[in-house]
Amino acid sequence: MIGPGEERTTDAVRPYVITGGRVGSARAELALETLVSASGSAPDPSLQPEYRRIVERCQGLLSVAEVAAHLGQSPAVVRVLLADLIDWGHIRARPPVPVAEHADMDVLRKVLDGLEAKL
Repeated sequence: MIGPGEERTTDAVRPYVITGGRVGSARAELALETLVSASGSAPDPSLQPEYRRIVERCQGLLSVAEVAAHLGQSPAVVRVLLADLIDWGHIRARPPVPVAEHADMDVLRKVLDGLEAKL
């Protein structure tokens, strides 16, 4: 119940409506650092505005986190919308670069030490 002096808010309802009530997708979850870009295919004009805004923003490479920030939506909402756009062929995703393993860090440390010794 809304008490006296309180305002009714739709902040929680809007993301629910945008995603059609979905909180995930059948696709593997997109990491925040996954890079996405528009595929070049024109989105259907009947798509809801959030989908079209994503395609317009993704003319270059953007991370999932950047797309969420540009739209002013939570990453969870943006992940659902991006998954739809990927499935429909409007967006391409590049998985994040894996974190270097310990052995790789040892090699990088040796290279750095060698470069510092030359200077």
